[in-house]
Amino acid sequence: MKILVSALEPSSNLHLKEILKHTQNVELLGIFDKSLGTPHYDISQMAIMGVVDAIKKLKWFFKVADEMVILAKEADKILLMDSSGFNLPLAKKLKKAYPNKEIIYYILPQIWASRPKRAIKLEKYCDKLLGILPFEVDYYQNKAQYIGHPLLDEIQINDNIEEINKEYIAFMPGSRKSEILRLLPIFKEVRKELAHKKAILIIPNSFSTQKIEELYGDISAFKVERNTHTALAKSEFAFICSGTATLEAALIGTPFTLSYIAKKIDFFIGTKILGIKQVGLANIILTHHNNTRLHNELLQEQVNSKNLLQEYYEINREIFKEKAQELRKYLSHGSSKNVSNIIENKNLS
Repeated sequence: MKILVSALEPSSNLHLKEILKHTQNVELLGIFDKSLGTPHYDISQMAIMGVVDAIKKLKWFFKVADEMVILAKEADKILLMDSSGFNLPLAKKLKKAYPNKEIIYYILPQIWASRPKRAIKLEKYCDKLLGILPFEVDYYQNKAQYIGHPLLDEIQINDNIEEINKEYIAFMPGSRKSEILRLLPIFKEVRKELAHKKAILIIPNSFSTQKIEELYGDISAFKVERNTHTALAKSEFAFICSGTATLEAALIGTPFTLSYIAKKIDFFIGTKILGIKQVGLANIILTHHNNTRLHNELLQEQVNSKNLLQEYYEINREIFKEKAQELRKYLSHGSSKNVSNIIENKNLS
C-alpha cells in the first residue's frame, strides 16, 4: 500500500515512526523524515519559525503543495499530520483532484485555541479525523474520533519511574535556533546559581557537533543528553521551552516550569488577535478536563533567572505529581496501533 504523507514537524515524524511499527507492506510518499524512507521533501526543508518566516516562504509552499497533488496520483491513501497551515489547504487540493481517495488527518489542528471554523473545512475535505485529545473531538460534527495520545506509546519508562535516581536538573532551551539563542543565556545564569546540583542539557538528536558549538557555546557546566525521555526521567526538575517536551515531562512525572520568549509580533498575534491564553499543552488539557492547571508559564519579560529559580524552590511537588497522574489517566492510552488499524482498515484495538 502506498501512502502519501505530509508530516512537516519533527514530533509528527516520531509519531509516524510509531505507526509504522504496526503496519506491513506500506510505502511512504511525500514529506517526512528521511530516516523513514525516501521523501519527496525532507522535513529539514520545511522548517519555519513564526509568522514572518512563513510569509517569506509562502510562494515556495504553494509550489510544494502542487507537487504533492501530482504525487498523490500514485497513492492509495493520504495521511496528513499536524501543520494545518500547510495541510488544510493541501487537503482541499487533494480532495478536488481525487474525490474518491481517502484522506486521513491525524494530529488535528488546535481549533479549540483559535479559528474554530477550520472544523468545517476539515470535515469537508477529509474522510477521517483522528484526535489525540479527548475533548477536541467535540468540536466536530461526525468525522472525528479520539484514538489515544501518541506520547503514551513513546514514553516507555513509566513502569519503573519510581526506581530511577532523580539526581539531575534538566534544561531544554528548545529545538529552533531562535528559541535556543533567547533562552540558553538565561538558563546558563540559572545553572550558575544551582552550581551545587548536577545538570543535564537536552539537545535534539538531529544536531551535529558543529551546530551544537555554533548555537550553544560553552556548555561545559552541563552533561549533554539527547534522549529526552531518559533525561527527564532521571531529573528532579526541568526548565523547558514551550512545546511537546512540556507534555512529555508531565507524563513522565518530572516537575517543571515552562519558559518561552517569542518574537514580539508573534506574541502579539497569538495573545491579542488569536486570543491564546495558555501555551502549555498539559495546562490546556487539564483546563478542558477539570478546569485545573499543572504548572506555571513564564512568558516574555517574565523569563529571567530570578523567576526561574523561584519556580524551582517553590513548586509544590506533591500537587504536581497528583495533577500529572490525572492527566495521564485522562489521556488513557496510546494511539499508534489505532492509527495503523485505520490505515489498514482493521478494527480498533
